[in-house]
Amino acid sequence: MTQVLKAKLGSLLTTVYPDLECDGLADQLLKTMGLEPDQPPPQAHQNNWDEADVVLITYADSVKQADQKPLATLHQFLRDCLEDSVSTVHILPFFPFSSDDGFSVMDYLAVNESHGTWEHVEAIAADFKLMADLVINHMSARSRWFENFRKRVDPGKDYFFEGNPRDDLSAVVRPRTSPLLNPVQTEDGERHVWCTFSEDQVDLNFANPQVLIEFAGIIRQYLEHGVIVFRLDAVAFLWKEPGTSCIHLQQTHELIKILRLLIEHHSPSAVVITETNVPNRENLTYFGNANEAHVIYNFSLPPLLINTLVTGNCRHLKTWLMSMPPAQIGTTYLNFIASHDGIGMRPTDGLLSEEEKQRLINTMDSFGGKVSYRRTADGRDQPYEINIALYDALKGTAESGVDHWQFQRFICAHTVMLALEGIPAFYIHSLLATENDLERVENTGRLRSINRSQWQLDKLEQTLADPLAHHSKAFHELKRLIAIRRKQPAFHPNATQFTLHLGLQLFGFWRQSMRRDQSIFCIHNISNEIQQVALSDINLIGTDEWVDLISGMTIDDQSGSITLKPYQSVWLSNRE
Repeated sequence: MTQVLKAKLGSLLTTVYPDLECDGLADQLLKTMGLEPDQPPPQAHQNNWDEADVVLITYADSVKQADQKPLATLHQFLRDCLEDSVSTVHILPFFPFSSDDGFSVMDYLAVNESHGTWEHVEAIAADFKLMADLVINHMSARSRWFENFRKRVDPGKDYFFEGNPRDDLSAVVRPRTSPLLNPVQTEDGERHVWCTFSEDQVDLNFANPQVLIEFAGIIRQYLEHGVIVFRLDAVAFLWKEPGTSCIHLQQTHELIKILRLLIEHHSPSAVVITETNVPNRENLTYFGNANEAHVIYNFSLPPLLINTLVTGNCRHLKTWLMSMPPAQIGTTYLNFIASHDGIGMRPTDGLLSEEEKQRLINTMDSFGGKVSYRRTADGRDQPYEINIALYDALKGTAESGVDHWQFQRFICAHTVMLALEGIPAFYIHSLLATENDLERVENTGRLRSINRSQWQLDKLEQTLADPLAHHSKAFHELKRLIAIRRKQPAFHPNATQFTLHLGLQLFGFWRQSMRRDQSIFCIHNISNEIQQVALSDINLIGTDEWVDLISGMTIDDQSGSITLKPYQSVWLSNRE
């Protein structure tokens, strides 16, 4: 057989490293991954997901219990409470770390002893698809690699990106306000290392191909421990060239193609997800030509959906949805409305006006939220994200403040997310309707801690068993909606989607199964007032019988109308 894989790999490597002899580099990467040069390719345009796929996002220690490793406690909670609801578990970085709640990794190949062991990780991977972070842009300043960088020895000597304070770095796109270059003392004297995120998170130097080889080895280890979904953290910043924006550079895209090529030849059912918290048009480029990310985060959804629900106006959400291209078969979106980070504001660029952004910020501030900033090229500090728990983000409206519709608004947000094209992902604290943790913010000094609470398992079990607790009500209603969603072919992540035009207080879209045998009209009252929907406006097929999958209501008169209470949703389907 011809060496097809090696030829593809060599071509990509030559684009990234035009001055290197890439034939030998390709051999090294294939050997590191345990691949043959003629390894057969996976099936092209294959969907490694379906309508039953639902993701849970959690820290290893989001649920804790005395005298038990958190990963074991998490596994117990997953089996007892979520085995019938989620297919994939994204455990946020569970490695030894020095800061940023795990995203400043000290050792990529070890499990944080306080969380558990690789055996605990593998046990979860045996019951669920396991998603893990490949924290690929930067590493802890307290890691062995960085200690070796200081000592000028390998491995590590040339693994970190260095900058020159005299270079023009004014065009560099920053997600933070901290200094970009930090001086460090080494055996060779003072050097300035590049720190996109913080002084403790030093950017890796992929211009050194040995770093790429190291990550191929890391990826293989993860695969062998049961990881099947790879989240490429902060990957947009991977390649740096002074004088440029240092974001989305072509070499970054080529490196993602290389990583995908290696991963999917090793494990054809594996999935690569890029985490790129950037404006929508930029985000879409990470699909490539169905040869980069299998899945991209729908980063514009959280701020737009929250803005819709607190203003009672879906104009911007509808405009955005109409502009979203259907994902090619073999690619899809990851839909989420809350995560361990805040509500990103950059993904609203070009979608909300500056006045609308400020109104959203002011509203979230009045609900107990905080704002994190980034520094622009001209030295101004711009809002980067809003830090707030989703349950509290929806406690009222921009116009009237806190009201009594918080629970309904919260469920409506998730009902929208569950029905959209793509795979739905629930952050654990949204699934549990956890509120702002202001005490944790005070204890850590970090704004993101507002949405990084930790539950004691016995307390959580008591709360979920209490029918009067809003946590219990939300958890069980969301599980009910998930169970409905998982049975509908029209909710396949790649099923057809069209936006409906029902005014500004009704947000609607139509989904049709890939076999065209099921249609679902998803209609959501995103206002705090009763709304009427004329069924003639949505063109139900007259020969079919229609039922609302959520309430069980049947449509007897297709010339009539339905009434939606504030924040009520319907999923009108022609099959149950």
